Amino acid sequence: MSTPDETSMLDGGWSPSQAIIEAIAAEEGIDVTDVEPPEYDPLFTVVNPEALDDLFTTTGGGASTVVVHLEYEGYEIVVRSDCNVEVRDRSANESVGRPIEE
Repeated sequence: MSTPDETSMLDGGWSPSQAIIEAIAAEEGIDVTDVEPPEYDPLFTVVNPEALDDLFTTTGGGASTVVVHLEYEGYEIVVRSDCNVEVRDRSANESVGRPIEE
C-alpha cells in the first residue's frame, strides 16, 4: 500500500492521480518520472485524472468515504478517501479471483 508524500500533495490537498503514479512506480521499483509513455500508457487512458482528483475533494467540511477501483498497467488499483492507494498485480496467481477488500 502506498501513502502520499510531498509529490502527491497539490495546493495543500491530496492528489489521487499523482498517488496512483507513485504507487505504480513503487511497485515496479522505478522512479516516478519513469512512469510515462511509451513504456506506460497515460493515466487518462483509464480515468480522467482531474475528475478523479475532484471526486476526492471534500466540500462543505463534511467527511466523505470514497473508494474507486480501476485497472491500470496490469494492476488492480483501489483509491480510498483516507489518502491510501492499494496496488495489486493482476498477473500474480494470488490475486486472481480475489477482490481487494473495502
